[in-house]
Amino acid sequence: MNKFVRYFLLLALAALVVIQFIRPEKNNGGYESVMAFEKETKPSTEVAEILKTNCYDCHSNQTQYPWYAEIAPISFWLDEHIEHGKGHFNVSEWNSYSTKKKDHKLEELIEFVEEGEMPLDSYTWLHGDLSDEDTKLILQWAGLTRLKYKDKLEVSLTP
Repeated sequence: MNKFVRYFLLLALAALVVIQFIRPEKNNGGYESVMAFEKETKPSTEVAEILKTNCYDCHSNQTQYPWYAEIAPISFWLDEHIEHGKGHFNVSEWNSYSTKKKDHKLEELIEFVEEGEMPLDSYTWLHGDLSDEDTKLILQWAGLTRLKYKDKLEVSLTP
């Protein structure tokens, strides 16, 4: 092995060791951070479990981290996914959303699940995808829940 390659590999190894001491902040708001969302949207037990298993890790302040989340640079990659997911839809912030925004977020949820864009492929590689039955339950629940917000919007627009 020539000197340059050996030097490069030692430098890369040193950087990998050093980066292990730099940690992104954990997203651990606890289960209470999703309680308002579940109380208002009233998912069935099955749907609540699907949400917990497939959605809350990236779309709430309650992430259940896998063992590999402790290894950099994977920890940074996961942190970016979580921040990006919460930026689009954060069930922990549900009470701060207007009725119109709640309806829109559920509309997006339906669209992304129907099109197979959610959960992300990078999530399903390790955690598995939604089954056809899970998809059907989520879409039914979200569709029915949207009706509640559509009714509120129509009432508020009526003179």
